[in-house]
Amino acid sequence: MSHHPSFKRRTVFAVAGLTATALALSACGREAGGDGADAGASAKPISEGKATGELTVWAIGAEGEKLPALTKEFEAANPGAKVKVTAIPWDAAHDKFASAITAGQTPDAAMVGSTWMGEFAGMDALDPTPASIDTSTFFEGAQKTTEVAGTAYGIPWYVETRLIYYRKDLAAKAGITTPPTDWDGLKSMAKAMQDKAGAKFGIGFQAGGQGSWQSILPFAWSNGGDVTKDDGKAYNFDTPEIAEAAKYYQSYFADGIADKAAPRQPTTEPDFVSGRVPMFISGPWMMSAVETLGGAGFKDKYDVMPMPTKKTSSSFVGGANFVVFKNTKNRDSAWKLVQWLADPATQVKWYQQSTDLPSVKSAWEDPAISADTKLATFGKQLETAQAPPTFPSWEQVITSFDTEMEKVTKQNADVGAALKTVQQQAESIGTGQ
Repeated sequence: MSHHPSFKRRTVFAVAGLTATALALSACGREAGGDGADAGASAKPISEGKATGELTVWAIGAEGEKLPALTKEFEAANPGAKVKVTAIPWDAAHDKFASAITAGQTPDAAMVGSTWMGEFAGMDALDPTPASIDTSTFFEGAQKTTEVAGTAYGIPWYVETRLIYYRKDLAAKAGITTPPTDWDGLKSMAKAMQDKAGAKFGIGFQAGGQGSWQSILPFAWSNGGDVTKDDGKAYNFDTPEIAEAAKYYQSYFADGIADKAAPRQPTTEPDFVSGRVPMFISGPWMMSAVETLGGAGFKDKYDVMPMPTKKTSSSFVGGANFVVFKNTKNRDSAWKLVQWLADPATQVKWYQQSTDLPSVKSAWEDPAISADTKLATFGKQLETAQAPPTFPSWEQVITSFDTEMEKVTKQNADVGAALKTVQQQAESIGTGQ
């Protein structure tokens, strides 16, 4: 998948930035860096007092453009500190970080894609999170993206998860007034959208290809599936739970409910607004996208619902983390900045400036966020949303999964054989730890 992070703004499920395009997360403890528990335990505390000196910070994409306005407030509260933010485009970010780590030229602190954590921690580049930062304040799935081989590095800075967007008006036409809560109900609703509400396709699912794991794995997680085994030390794709989820996903394409010829560049917003494809799965950034295209009143024509339950309801948690690099010459002040970014008041302010959702649970109680019922549904899903393992090799291994799933969706290939292939490739690549 591309080195985008698991993260943000693109269109529907594409995620290349993770969010949008697609992803990033990985990590690991290294023999060289010492064993995870020791590394975490020995993280030096942050001193009392204000931050001082210059801090170089890298941030990616839109966040890189918007962060300087926020850090001005940090400078005002810490008059002896100066924060210099460099904005990096998403498509160049991963390789720029990797080169900087190799050359020993990293910034003091930075926003990084959550799926790159294993790789960068594996290169012994990140400073363990000091114990004075209370990691229990964050959503659990998001916090896990910072943990590599038992040690936390940095903080989850902002989060996103995916829900099912649906046209309420067309659902009513299809005879559905209460959103479904399980796998069968979701499929029946999508079919009814075609049969009774005039939709060409009932739901917009990604037909394999880059980043499609972000669409398929939530169904596996909801079925009790886990892509790791041996206490999280090895890959585990070839399981009955994951196979059942992949077959369920495949059935939408086989039955003509989802479009196996969907374009690489998704046409999600126009298809949703026209009613051609009145359901899709995506993150919170799509709310403004469909409302802008739909125009006045469209906001009331759609809603979002949680991912359907098999054994549980689960979705993908993405977003970005904020880390301090080991190489920093101003460690104490760098951590003070990170700690400030994790303050609930700062998180709310950042949401208002960026629409990035807070990783700190208590920030969701602020009226700026809690007043929006659609956002509240995202907040509820975040309580059970999961992230992939922080193995350094994750990006490489998941490319194989995306490739095989494309055969499953577009050519109706055998799911069992596809997962066997993924597992064999995962085992030959290894976790990278």
